[in-house]
Amino acid sequence: QRIREGSVIARTPLIGVGDMIEAIDGRSLVGARHFEVARLLQELPRGHTFALRLTEPRRAFDMIGPRSGGGRGGPPQVSSGRGTLRLRSKGPATVQEQPSAFEERAVAKVDDLLESYMGIRDSELAATMVELGRDARDPDALAEALDSQLGEFAFPDEFVFDVWGAIGDAKVGRC
Repeated sequence: QRIREGSVIARTPLIGVGDMIEAIDGRSLVGARHFEVARLLQELPRGHTFALRLTEPRRAFDMIGPRSGGGRGGPPQVSSGRGTLRLRSKGPATVQEQPSAFEERAVAKVDDLLESYMGIRDSELAATMVELGRDARDPDALAEALDSQLGEFAFPDEFVFDVWGAIGDAKVGRC
C-alpha cells in the first residue's frame, strides 16, 4: 500500500510498492495471507540478516508495445475504430470492440429475462449468453452451448427457449 519514509525498506531502492514477498529465508509464502506474512516478519529477531524473494507485479501498460513504423507490415488491425481498452487483472490488455446495435438489443432483452426468471440483473452474463446464442442454429444448440459454458446455472428449458426467441427477435430488429 505504501512505504513509510525513513524505514529500512525506504532505503532499499530495489523494493517498491506492490511487490509481493514470495519467500523469507527460503520458506515459501505463496498463498499465505497478509497477516501471516506480517507475523513472520515481526517474529524475525532484530539485527538478524534474512533473505527476501520478491515478485514484482506486471505493470498495466508493460504489455503494450510501441507503434511499429510504417504501414507495410500487413493489413491494419483496427476494424471499426470503435473500441474500448480493457485492462484485465489477469492477462494482457485487450481492445474490445463496442457491441453492435443487435448485441445491445439482445443483451437488454436477455437481461430482462434474467430478472424475470431468476431475479438478477447481470449485463455481463446476458452478453455472454448472447455471444453463445449468436451462432446457435436452434434452441437445442443454444442449450448445449449454455450448458458447456454456464452449466452451473442450470437454466430451465423454458428460459433457454425464451432467450433463443429474444436473440432471434434482436437479429431481425423486433425489439
